[in-house]
Amino acid sequence: MTKVKEEKNEILEIFHHLPLGLLFFDKKNKLFLINPLAEDSLNVRAKKIIGKSISELTKFLKLKPLLNLFGKRLRRIFQREVQIGKNLILEVFCFPVLRRGRKVGTLVILDDITREKEIERMKIQFISLAAHQFRTPLSAIKWGLKILLEEEMGKLNKKQKDFLEKIYHSNERMIVLVKDLSMVTRIEEGKYICEPAFLQIEKIVQSAINSYKKEIKRKEIKFKFKKPEKRLSKIFGDVKKLKLAIQNLLGNSLSYIKIGGKVTISLKGRRKEIEFKIEDDGVGIPKNQQKKVFKKFFRGANVIRMGTEGTGLSLFITRNIIEAHKGKIWFKSRENKGTSFYFTLPVEKV
Repeated sequence: MTKVKEEKNEILEIFHHLPLGLLFFDKKNKLFLINPLAEDSLNVRAKKIIGKSISELTKFLKLKPLLNLFGKRLRRIFQREVQIGKNLILEVFCFPVLRRGRKVGTLVILDDITREKEIERMKIQFISLAAHQFRTPLSAIKWGLKILLEEEMGKLNKKQKDFLEKIYHSNERMIVLVKDLSMVTRIEEGKYICEPAFLQIEKIVQSAINSYKKEIKRKEIKFKFKKPEKRLSKIFGDVKKLKLAIQNLLGNSLSYIKIGGKVTISLKGRRKEIEFKIEDDGVGIPKNQQKKVFKKFFRGANVIRMGTEGTGLSLFITRNIIEAHKGKIWFKSRENKGTSFYFTLPVEKV
C-alpha cells in the first residue's frame, strides 16, 4: 500500500507542476482535480469547485466560456480555442482517460496561446499593410511598361523589347503575389465571402475554362468538360470567389502538366450536393508531402525542381473559398501519374 501511495503522490506532483493547465473529471463528470496553472488561468480556487458537476460549475461565470465547449457531458474528443475574458486565449484539448478499456474520467488540457495569437494578428496586419502599399506602385510600373512596350514613347529594337517584356513579366508575378496575400489576409480576418446569390455552377466552370483557352491551346492539352445530362440545382454563393477557386485548380493542372497532356473537368449532381472534379496526368504530388497541400506557401519538391512559377497560396485560398460555402475539398494523387481534385457544394432551394 505504501508503494501505491508513493506512486499516487508522484503522479499528483507531476499533475500539479506541468506547464499546462489541467482539469480531471471523474466518470460521473465531476471535477476531481485541477492544477495551480489552470486555477490561475481561469481565476478560480480548487477548494470552491472540486467535486462539482458540469451543471454546477456553469454557475461560475469565469468558467462558463470553457464549459460551453463541453455541453452537458464530457464524451467527445476535441481540440478548440476559447477566449477567456479580454486578455486570454486558450487552446483546449479534451479526451477520455481509459483503464483496462473502461473510461475512468476525462482529462482537459489548457494551453495559453494568447501570445501566439497576438503575433499571428500582427503578422496579418503587416501583410495586409504591405500588400496595400505595394499595389499602387506595382500598378504604376505595369502602366509605364505597357506604354513602352506598345512603343508610344518611340520605337524599340528586339533586344530592348525582350528586356522590357522580362521586367513586365516579373512585375506581373509580383502583382499576383500581392493579390494572393490580400486574399489570405481577408480569409484570416473572416471577410472573404461578400456577394452571395443563387447561381448555376456550370456557367461558372465554363467561364473559368474560357479564361484559360489560350493556355490550353498553347500546350496542346487534350481537354474535356463533361457536363451533366440534366441541369444541376442552383447553389448559393459568391460567383467571383467560386470562379477563382476553379481557376486556381485548373491553373495548377495546366502548370504541372506536359505539352499534349490530358485535363478533364466533370460535374455531378446529387440530391443534396454538387460534385466538381478536375483530373490531369501531370507530375502529381509526392506522397510524403500530401498532408501539406492546403497549407500556405506549400509547393511540392518536384514542382520546385521544374522551375514553375507560383506563390503556394492558390490551394490555401481555394480550400477556404469552398469551406466558406459549406463545401468539402479533397484530392487523390500519385507522383508522375497525375492528380484529381474534388470539391462538393450543397444545393439550395430557391
